[in-house]
Amino acid sequence: MSFSAAVITLFPELFPGPLGASVLGRGLAEGLWSLSATQLRDFASDRHRTVDDTPSGGGAGMVLKPDILAKAIDTVAPQGDPRPRILMSPRGRPLTQQRARELALGPGAVIVCGRFEGVDQRVIDGRALEEISIGDYVLAGGEVAAMVLLEAVVRLIPGVLGKAESHADESFENGLLEYPHYTRPQTFEGVDIPQVLTSGDHGKIVRWRQEQSMELTRRRRPDLLK
Repeated sequence: MSFSAAVITLFPELFPGPLGASVLGRGLAEGLWSLSATQLRDFASDRHRTVDDTPSGGGAGMVLKPDILAKAIDTVAPQGDPRPRILMSPRGRPLTQQRARELALGPGAVIVCGRFEGVDQRVIDGRALEEISIGDYVLAGGEVAAMVLLEAVVRLIPGVLGKAESHADESFENGLLEYPHYTRPQTFEGVDIPQVLTSGDHGKIVRWRQEQSMELTRRRRPDLLK
């Protein structure tokens, strides 16, 4: 069974967007994963297709209505659907490589893209939405965040990226940042490729890369070493 992603959004025309390009798009075309985008307004019952209302207690902005969103979730992922239900939210737990890997090994995901001021808490609780953030900043909506999540996940699906070694040494896969990369020409703007990388001594190359990863992590992300 391939990874099946379902996105609930006010802007389904944004998908697949960049997810349809390069190796991710090829994997989509080959059936290694699938993607659907559902228009939230299709579940509104009034002639204006209203999906939001003013926040209870006052305040700026609008809030997505729980009855409309719950109906959309129940239709896209009826009872018994094993896929986790995710809400892209700046207050969610940060997306990590570990969580991306867990999702990639699962049946897929149902992703809700928030808009306006947010989502009624009752539908978050009632539909057990897992809130995930892609960073400590706020976007206009959850669509770009959903694409980030899906790209991080889909590239880990077996067969999408190619050989498993392609991402085995990447940043965060082994708890460290990735080592620097070089390619020809040998000299560029007066700087040579480190001699160890052209020595042919694979043992030394492995050790050099490990040392570089450790040093980069120590300087840039010491929190990872804890």
